[in-house]
Amino acid sequence: MREWAEYKLDESDGGSTVSISGPLLISTIGVLDRELREFEGSVQRIDLSGATEIDTVGAWVVRRFSKEQDAEISGASDQASDLLAKVEESESTADIKPQRPRTLERVPEEIGERVIEFGHGVVRVVGFLGAVVAGFGTLLRHPSRFRGKALVRQLELVGVSSLGIIGLMSFLIGIVIAQQGAAQLRQFGAEIYTINLTGRLTLRELGVLMTAIMVAGRSGSAFAAQIGTMRLTEEVDAMRTIGVSPMEALILPRILAAVLMMPLLGFYASVVAIIGGAFVSELTLDIPFLTFLSRIQDVVPIYDLWVGLIKAPVFGLIVALSGCYQGMQVKGNAEEVGLRTTQAVVMAIFMVIVLDAFFAVFFSELGWA
Repeated sequence: MREWAEYKLDESDGGSTVSISGPLLISTIGVLDRELREFEGSVQRIDLSGATEIDTVGAWVVRRFSKEQDAEISGASDQASDLLAKVEESESTADIKPQRPRTLERVPEEIGERVIEFGHGVVRVVGFLGAVVAGFGTLLRHPSRFRGKALVRQLELVGVSSLGIIGLMSFLIGIVIAQQGAAQLRQFGAEIYTINLTGRLTLRELGVLMTAIMVAGRSGSAFAAQIGTMRLTEEVDAMRTIGVSPMEALILPRILAAVLMMPLLGFYASVVAIIGGAFVSELTLDIPFLTFLSRIQDVVPIYDLWVGLIKAPVFGLIVALSGCYQGMQVKGNAEEVGLRTTQAVVMAIFMVIVLDAFFAVFFSELGWA
């Protein structure tokens, strides 16, 4: 049966004495520690002559109690005396938490750190872009090094595998545009212009933009997670060791796949959105399905199609670069993979929206409004 540490209070001889007996070990001192914390009254002496064993935790409990009561310790064995002395030497009066700097000091310091980190990030991005350009240059000089199978595989993952979700999303977006547009145009008796609204908005803006956002969330995050995991498991370093360029084997096929598939996916999304608009128009506006589709050819200028096709490969390039760059920055631990994957998606979507706004102004200046 386990023996527990215990104490006894003796108030004879003109003073109070706490006599502690039993093993003062981490496994036996739990009850005694709780009782000493709840102890009320004053003690002049602590007698350890009845303590059979002691470890650092036991010495710390005794030392804390003696300090609270301002009592002297007596009857301690040589081992107990040594441990009590070591515990006393290790005591520190430092704050558990460091003092927070004043606002006038903390804010400029944090701003400076953010600016420096931003500068380092710019340098890393420029270096990555330079490595990508150099990698394409190497492939142009040595076409035999191009990894065709890797490109085909990425074309399948980026394009073919995403047809279902992009088609469903685009169909629903077309329904929403047509339904909401008709609800507003009905106030002016101009429901027929729902065709113009649906056709131009999907071909010029939403078809490509929503596709880019979907590709960023689906393929961009996959790029970052795959490459990041390979960095974490040192597969990228192993590739360099055996003479395989990670840029040529991992990054360039993904970039090419995104750039090549985005125009096709954007056009596909626009067509499906128009079909969704035609579907809801036949149900709610009494516009025949085939009439809606044939009317699209008359009311949508051809340059709206070219605007979407021109923006698509740029968006694909941004999505692929963001995913691959963040994946190559992974280091340290598995948490970094999730963090970089999130940053890849956020960066890609942010840059796509910024570029879309730039393209809107640019094409407006060209008269393609």
